[in-house]
Amino acid sequence: MKKTISGIRGIFGKDFNLKDVLWFCNNFSSLIKTQKCVIGKDTRPSGQMVKETASAALMRNGIDVLDLGTVPTPVVFRESRKCGAGVIVTSSHNPLEWNGLKFIIDGRGINEEEMPHILKEQKMQRTRIGSETKIISSYIEDAKSLIGQIKDKPKVVVDVGGGAAQGFAPELLRQIGCDVQVINQDLTECSRGPDPTTDSLNELILSASSKDIGFAFDLDGDRLVVVKDGKKQTPDVTLGLGVAKSLEMGYKKFVLSTDTSISIEKFIRERGGSVQRSKVGEANVIDMMLKTNADAGGEGSSAGFILPEFNFCREGILTSGLIASMLKNSEFNDILNFMQRYHQIRDKTEVESSLHDKVIDKVSRELATRVSETSMMDGIKGIIDEDSWVLIRKSNTEDIIRVSAESDNSDKCSKIVQEYTELVKKCYEQVR
Repeated sequence: MKKTISGIRGIFGKDFNLKDVLWFCNNFSSLIKTQKCVIGKDTRPSGQMVKETASAALMRNGIDVLDLGTVPTPVVFRESRKCGAGVIVTSSHNPLEWNGLKFIIDGRGINEEEMPHILKEQKMQRTRIGSETKIISSYIEDAKSLIGQIKDKPKVVVDVGGGAAQGFAPELLRQIGCDVQVINQDLTECSRGPDPTTDSLNELILSASSKDIGFAFDLDGDRLVVVKDGKKQTPDVTLGLGVAKSLEMGYKKFVLSTDTSISIEKFIRERGGSVQRSKVGEANVIDMMLKTNADAGGEGSSAGFILPEFNFCREGILTSGLIASMLKNSEFNDILNFMQRYHQIRDKTEVESSLHDKVIDKVSRELATRVSETSMMDGIKGIIDEDSWVLIRKSNTEDIIRVSAESDNSDKCSKIVQEYTELVKKCYEQVR
């Protein structure tokens, strides 16, 4: 089981059970000051029983539960702004046998100071039993008001991946003026895996070949990948397009995770914006946004565009609408070409979580002798030259160490990843 600010995650029935759901939701209750909590789930087979158990734990502590049913993660975040707290039953992009819990306070994911409340048993004073009410979200109307109407009716294919975006992304795109085709609606007949950032998306590429654009979502609808002109775009390109739209809307202050493409930072600065870098991870980006009063930003690795005005989370569904609204602009292809100038590769190698810190420590000493500059903000980042870097960091959700690299030359990027993946493996063998 993984226990981080990104959520509680594990293989359901193995290292994540209903007893765990009761434990963590009981503890989370101590953070809820409004006595109200929205809850929703993605489409995982174990989702309903986990949601019912989570609701029971909250109600036992006097929390009134507002049940959204099967909805994307951004919908729960949006509705939690109204009542103060939220729980999402999801394991995001993890395989189907996984499930988990993501906790929201004041419209944002829990932070490092709040995490101990989740992990340590909290003794609750139980004076009443909370109620449960089914509710319907105003998410689509809210997003439509922000995006506005599109006049030229772009043709869009939406690959929901059998996930919770089904009732939201296609409908939002239709309502703002797109001609929408939907594929992979049924989870049991889905042609791809739960994470569109790692899947080849062959069906979407084929379906979108005669359309203006294709959009693919993960199971809980916060990750978005773009397919354009017969090609699956990198997660950074998706983020970059969201950033370009926010610049068009007048936003200037951005926060980007340390692994986000150089191209996005250059695009922002060339248009008069400012950029600060944060540690990798949605919660870390948002924490920096709150501290700096940033307008927008995100993390490249998950294609996670974040617009605090609307939601303190990765916003795959809203971003699809924002990108669709740009499609007929004369500058769209220029923006896309700009974002494609750099090449990113994100690899990973299996390393036991208990040995992550030892491996990173050995890697950092070796890496410092090979690069011109290093940063320890998150794992270790080596600046190789003006247009190339490598980032080695432990995963918060899996037994792996991630090796990410970028360069303006694709062959050079591949060599960087290969070199430092081998270094991680070598260091792992030495500490085992």
